[in-house]
Amino acid sequence: MPRPTRSKPGNTDLTSPQLYLSRELAALEFNFRVLAMARDASVPLLERLRYLSIVASNLDEFFEVRVAMLKHHHAYGSAAPGPDGVPSGELLAQIRSRVLDLVNEQYGTWLEQIGPQLDAENIHILTRQQWSPRQHRWLQGYFEQEVLPVLSPLGLDPSHPFPRILNKTLNVAVVLKGRDAFGHEGHMALVRAPRSLPRIIRVPAEVDGEGDHFVFLAELLQAFVDLMFPGFKVIGSHQFRVTRNSELIVEEAEVENLALALSEELLGRGYARPVRLEVAVDCPKSITTMLMQNFELDESDIYRCNGPVNIIRAGLIYDWLDRPELKFPRFNPQLPAALDSARNKFELIGQRDVMLHHPYQSFAAVIDLLRQATADPQVLAIKQTLYRAGEDTPLVDLLVEAARHGKDVTVVIELRARFDEEANIRLATRLQEAGVQVVYGVVGYKTHAKIMLIVRRENGKLRRYAHLSTGNYHQVNSRMYTDIGLMTANPEIGEDLHKVFQQLSGLGPTIDLKRLLHSPFTLYASVLAKIERETEHARAGRPARIVAKLNALNEARVIAALYLASQSGVEIDLIVRGACTLRPGLPGISERIRVRSIIGRFLEHSRVYWFANDGDPEIYCASADWMERNLTRRIEVAFPILDPELAARVFEETLANSLADNTQAWLLGSDGRYTRIEAGDHPPFSAQQSLLNRFHG
Repeated sequence: MPRPTRSKPGNTDLTSPQLYLSRELAALEFNFRVLAMARDASVPLLERLRYLSIVASNLDEFFEVRVAMLKHHHAYGSAAPGPDGVPSGELLAQIRSRVLDLVNEQYGTWLEQIGPQLDAENIHILTRQQWSPRQHRWLQGYFEQEVLPVLSPLGLDPSHPFPRILNKTLNVAVVLKGRDAFGHEGHMALVRAPRSLPRIIRVPAEVDGEGDHFVFLAELLQAFVDLMFPGFKVIGSHQFRVTRNSELIVEEAEVENLALALSEELLGRGYARPVRLEVAVDCPKSITTMLMQNFELDESDIYRCNGPVNIIRAGLIYDWLDRPELKFPRFNPQLPAALDSARNKFELIGQRDVMLHHPYQSFAAVIDLLRQATADPQVLAIKQTLYRAGEDTPLVDLLVEAARHGKDVTVVIELRARFDEEANIRLATRLQEAGVQVVYGVVGYKTHAKIMLIVRRENGKLRRYAHLSTGNYHQVNSRMYTDIGLMTANPEIGEDLHKVFQQLSGLGPTIDLKRLLHSPFTLYASVLAKIERETEHARAGRPARIVAKLNALNEARVIAALYLASQSGVEIDLIVRGACTLRPGLPGISERIRVRSIIGRFLEHSRVYWFANDGDPEIYCASADWMERNLTRRIEVAFPILDPELAARVFEETLANSLADNTQAWLLGSDGRYTRIEAGDHPPFSAQQSLLNRFHG
């Protein structure tokens, strides 16, 4: 087969803004791919409902973080354009246009597809116009007994100015006519849906008989709004919801206690600057204008919802319904055979490395290792990082137990893990009270590495056992996210991890590591150097290839290096689940770069870098994406897979498998839009289903 000719690098400016996509718009495009799962008739119906809810949740976070920070910097004139060169004002307009497309498609999916198909399956989410007389009576009784006593409707007048509205809470604006007990004219009132009440009510079977019937709390509030305002005539009621800036900004170098500073900052998060107002599609302009003025928003910040304003809550019924035929088939992750049969995990890991591929293999292997370490009198110390762990994880119980057994336990908790700050503060407090040495990492750098180190005395000498992972120590996520974990007793990796933990817990100097790549020190430079090495191989006429699996790619220097590698003849396949700002397929620039995204049952989360290296390939798994923040502003670790058999498994299961997918893969075009790959004349192949079949078939 003839070798393709190389593009000559020439004089192209690889930093030109025309070569880069917007990070924010690329993040939005991910949600269109998730929404496609909600529209896919081959996906079980309740899973489709869940995907619709995920899109709504993702959109909340997009506004709370990305749009909020962009608007903040734009307002203060400090929003420097990204590598794409688009000014902040223009970018905000482009974001609005694309969000409108997404919202319209989202509610169209709800009204035209998922809602009617739920009805066909005898699962009914009822509007108040659809209630039968029996349902109406039961729901009124429920409202009067369970809801009305909790409500605190607020009339708006000079004594009761517009209240502070909490972030993402459901509210109803009520237009009234009449006078109250004091003779005051009533015009407007607000009703906040109490956070203590369920957002969806399930109507008992004895009321409805056959089928499952659900009602949004908002429907209940609007249906019986007159009961809240006796003596008044209700002219109208309209749902609304405000989204606020939720990014916490703490000047770490200027505070004495990070946990205390974050706790104080969290108190105000729910009332930070508004960035989006959602209203029902039939909300009159006068009400919308009143809300807009009180939230100090513009018309461009208003989004009209052709359906429930809090549509995210529809996903709640997924867990309430035992309808296995409408969900993905259940599976029970198993332990690797060697670990399952090994009574002494340390003995096994001491002989050979063990790889874990979640969720296809069970996270219980990690818990079992820590459990054995906790009970083993030969174990002297346990060191672990926790980024997002979940508050009900057995890992924390085991760390507490280990400390009480007299072992030296050190846990690095990242308090600034976005939206998990409060949970992590509680976690840190619990561990400290049990005698665990808790460290909050390094000022100015989030600790994102996923690492555990166990120090054990064997035959009079100390030996280190390590677990390194691409994903968090989170038992629930381990069943939904794809991640790679490695258990090893490799002495060089163990020594490297020892140095990393020393650096995290003290004021250690820059360290030299033998096997691990370490951000913010060596990982960035190493990735660039390995891309350059492939470039040199291609220039010398040697085979050259790069395959990388990431959650996101936006670092400009890495992208420029990939462009140059492509121009020099390197074949590059990138599997990027989320936002990618590289433009593939540009003539003379990125002709040899292909970017695909896998959207399936599980969230693709593992990061794997593979470099052909002229027949001596290197493969790394990592906690880091090729993003500016991961490479320069976080503590990250990339670890090599040294065992040839395991290296082949990682390549085949995470990279080659994903590149073969022709049912759940999307191909990125140079315009920033994605096209779903079709099997055509080839047999359909799903990367995730193939692994499910392999491990559980």
